[in-house]
Amino acid sequence: MASAISLAFPDGSKREYDAAISGAELAESISKSLAKKAVAYALDGEVRDLADPIGRNGTVEILTRDDPRALELIRHDAAHVLAEAVQELWPGTQVTIGPVIENGFYYDFARNEPFTPDDFPAIEKKMREIIQRNRPFTKEVWDRDRARKVFSDKGESYKVELIDAIPEDQDLKIYAQGDWFDLCRGPHMASTGQIGNAFKLMKVAGAYWRGDANNPMLTRIYGTAWRDQSELDNYLHMLAEAEKRDHRRLGREMDLFHFQEEGPGVVFWHAKGWKMFQNLLAYMRRRLEGTYDEVNAPQVLDHSLWETSGHWGWYRENMFAVQCADDEAEDKRVFALKPMNCPGHVQIFKHGLKSYRDLPVRLAEFGAVHRYEPSGALHGLMRVRGFTQDDAHIFCTEQQLEAEILKINDLMMSVYEDFGFTEVVVKLATRPEKRVGTDAAWDHAEDILRRALTKMEAESNGRIKAGINEGEGTFYGPKFEYTLRDAIGREWQCGTTQVDFNLPERFGAFYIDKDSEKKQPVMVHRAIVGSLERFLGILIESHAGHMPLWFAPLQVVVATITSDADDYAVQVVEKLRAAGLTVEADLRNEKINYKVREHSLTKVPVILVCGKREAEEGSVNIRRLGSRDQQSMTVDEALAALLEEALPPDVVRKHAGTK
Repeated sequence: MASAISLAFPDGSKREYDAAISGAELAESISKSLAKKAVAYALDGEVRDLADPIGRNGTVEILTRDDPRALELIRHDAAHVLAEAVQELWPGTQVTIGPVIENGFYYDFARNEPFTPDDFPAIEKKMREIIQRNRPFTKEVWDRDRARKVFSDKGESYKVELIDAIPEDQDLKIYAQGDWFDLCRGPHMASTGQIGNAFKLMKVAGAYWRGDANNPMLTRIYGTAWRDQSELDNYLHMLAEAEKRDHRRLGREMDLFHFQEEGPGVVFWHAKGWKMFQNLLAYMRRRLEGTYDEVNAPQVLDHSLWETSGHWGWYRENMFAVQCADDEAEDKRVFALKPMNCPGHVQIFKHGLKSYRDLPVRLAEFGAVHRYEPSGALHGLMRVRGFTQDDAHIFCTEQQLEAEILKINDLMMSVYEDFGFTEVVVKLATRPEKRVGTDAAWDHAEDILRRALTKMEAESNGRIKAGINEGEGTFYGPKFEYTLRDAIGREWQCGTTQVDFNLPERFGAFYIDKDSEKKQPVMVHRAIVGSLERFLGILIESHAGHMPLWFAPLQVVVATITSDADDYAVQVVEKLRAAGLTVEADLRNEKINYKVREHSLTKVPVILVCGKREAEEGSVNIRRLGSRDQQSMTVDEALAALLEEALPPDVVRKHAGTK
């Protein structure tokens, strides 16, 4: 006789049932309207098919399409419908895998003639037909022999290979939507009709079977799916904005940097781009002044140091090893280009005896580091092999640790606000499966970070949203991950704060405590913008290249209307330049509208227009990037206004006597 079950609901209520009950039956027992809207249910947080029985006690939730978790189901179901549509239109096409990805889904197909975007209208039309049929998703568990035979008879050799790869202790689940079926883990919604029509096929790409270049090339069709048309429209608008803001395109237009094959993954900075880089560097140096000691550790170190740190064993696939190219060289040791700065900073801390009175010791370095990234993963400034990290390491006592973490957070939040990022998500990344150190040390470090995160969120006036990233810590310690939201809603993970009880121990770092005993310090790793190159890419895209005047690489262009004003324009340039502004003259024999358009394309924030009348009056016409309005001022008035606007926000606060 089946035992009774007790189910708890999110509102705190409970219901008793004499026997197992399906999710659909549970929804029906609550209300008919809920049953109509239900797409799945979750038992103790695990999303399941509505048809699955609930055979034990637990907390249960009925999911509708409005639930954020429904998005993954919509996209998963859309991938199945895409596969069915393709096979209806092109019989003989083999289906392989079709997972959900961020913002959408894809499916890989094996076909002699690859698909192209020209095929999308027919596929989308067929997908809408399948959705309109509103066929239920049904699940069966097959034995392996049956599954192999059925898919083999259908000519689905890739599915047979997938079946053979599934561990023997796992069920083989087959999901059907009408006559069409697929091998799938699930879960799915109740029927194809619940997908809706807010989907779009986006692009095609080649993809090797199982990511192995030795395997056949498949055609991958990408799609996106959302709960309603407004969500889809917003996403497509964001993509269009992202394309316009692509830092690689803006980098060319603004003449900031380039990449080339002879230096894969490293940046060739042009003069204007390097000026912007130096602006960021100068700003960060000012923010650290008086609280950090800036140091510089060697680029190349013997691999034995990286063995001690653990990087050689845990991170070697991402490191560049180097040796002297001369086979006759006396020193043939294996060295490594540093992928990070922390081991070098431990060596600097260890040089000379430290007392507890010296702590905390805060060492900062804008260190050039190199990490191997696969060529296919390289992406402009966002993903490179050589970059500059705004790195720092704090050596402190355990009693000082929480206060140091909170100070780091205050600095980070201030920096982000200066660059226009007001929404910040801070997540605690906890211990990964592969790690060094004892569980007790990890427990202690994670407890301290949890307490600090609670304080940070409570005191942020809503600017910080906290979360947990289970298992995403580094191998030597847990960390905070700071994620910023840009002007078009995209999220970027930038800053980190990591607590490390392990590296000081591995390197034998110590200080002398008040009892004259050696004691191991706690090491805190922190980066605010992370990679300066990547942060610049984020800034370029968030501002669409229209940088604030204080940060722009070229702040002002003085452009003449006629050659009669050339001498006057040169005088204006000299006056502005002497005051500290970055300014150029445009004396070319071109029409002023042509000059304005050209400098607008390169995103110069301010254009001062000078003609014969301006030269006679000692004035200029000010044109702002993105505006058609003009404003006439004397040169002195314009200079005063521009100098005030060109002050960095941290300097403005310093002059005002605030932090």
